[in-house]
Amino acid sequence: MRSEKLKELKNHIFLFVFLLLTAYCLLLTNAYALDVKREVLDNSLTLLTVERHNLPIVKVVIGIKAGSIIEPEEKAGLANLTASLLTEGTKNRTARQLSEEIEFVGGAVGASADDDYITVSLSVLKKDLNLGFGLLSDIILNPLFPENELNKKRERIKGSLKAQEEDPEFVASREFKKAVFVTHPYGRLIQGTPETLDMINRNDIVNFHSAFYIPNNAIMSVVGDITPEEVKNLLKQYFSEWHAKESKITPAHFSAEIGKKKIIPIDKDLTQANIILGHLGISRDNPDYYAISVMNYILGGGGFESRLMQNVREEKGLAYDIHSFFDANKYSGTFQVGVQTKNETANTAIDEILKEIKEISTTPVSDAELSDAKSFLTGSFPLRLETGARIANFLIAVEYYGLGMDYIDKYPSYINSVTKEDVLRVAKKYLDPDDFILVIVADQIKAGLKKEY
Repeated sequence: MRSEKLKELKNHIFLFVFLLLTAYCLLLTNAYALDVKREVLDNSLTLLTVERHNLPIVKVVIGIKAGSIIEPEEKAGLANLTASLLTEGTKNRTARQLSEEIEFVGGAVGASADDDYITVSLSVLKKDLNLGFGLLSDIILNPLFPENELNKKRERIKGSLKAQEEDPEFVASREFKKAVFVTHPYGRLIQGTPETLDMINRNDIVNFHSAFYIPNNAIMSVVGDITPEEVKNLLKQYFSEWHAKESKITPAHFSAEIGKKKIIPIDKDLTQANIILGHLGISRDNPDYYAISVMNYILGGGGFESRLMQNVREEKGLAYDIHSFFDANKYSGTFQVGVQTKNETANTAIDEILKEIKEISTTPVSDAELSDAKSFLTGSFPLRLETGARIANFLIAVEYYGLGMDYIDKYPSYINSVTKEDVLRVAKKYLDPDDFILVIVADQIKAGLKKEY
């Protein structure tokens, strides 16, 4: 009786929080409607500008198609090393000078790499725009890539990789991606490996930067207290030497081995089994992306309301958390379910995951499930645009994946147009309970994995 009352109370609390979130997001929908000015400049740089004059702050993000997907396999980590060394010294400033100049005005500048592209970001007050753009252009146009900084960065990354070997979640994720993508770059760590990092020298980095850090290979988004004309004037002043040139980006081919069923047990002295089950997913431009988003919310992306959470946590008590998601990149992606459970209940958890995947692939979802998924996905969408930095990064992704500048306006209609038939169709098409990759990091004796699933 008590458990029923607790469950009822939990549902009331969830409903109250959900209604508050929905109301908040409805207010944000109008407040964060974006008027994006898009222009391709003479040097072929794509410029996206959003004016927001409520605060004297400007956020700038430059996305450059120089992610790990275009680096050689034997030098994995090259894209990440190149991006991380941009702020470690230029022809005009040392790393310390760069840091001191931006920190003195309360700003920030940085760079990071991902599979598809790298980003270089700037946050600065309106009054310090000249300083900010001066630093931004310096690290993009004039990086020095000092040998000593390269060696230090390489050793730090290798040390981090070694430390992560003790993290079962990291190990499971690494092995899962490797098994799904085989030799494709998406299957490698963005940081590389100790062996490939040792293969990278300064000339590799200089040549990689020269080949791919070019305006016709880049997108700049600027959000804040600034007009498009002001941005273009700053670009003329600080980026006049950034010239377009031929770029040779060739997407890697997928291996025929991709998608083959495989069970990967990794033995570690753990009380909890770390499990990832999944397979190849979709690319971001897949027209079924929105139906898949709704379907996945119902399956395992909807927190406490998802089927996996209700089954594995609430009913069976096998885990504190379980989730599913589609990670969609430019050329492909993954579908995966992740859970931690006791070694002894690993088989049961895996069986229940496969049961729920089969169920959503064969039986239509309910009207209530469909309605709740749509309400949450549309209601929470404006939170992605809550700050200038989020907007700037969001616009880079929208442009890179070719979603269109009207994407923000159309997103609710994309989600709301999804039907129960669509959910069933995409579940049948993109979920496979028979051909999957299963990685389990656990005490294998206690887990006692079944030979067949």
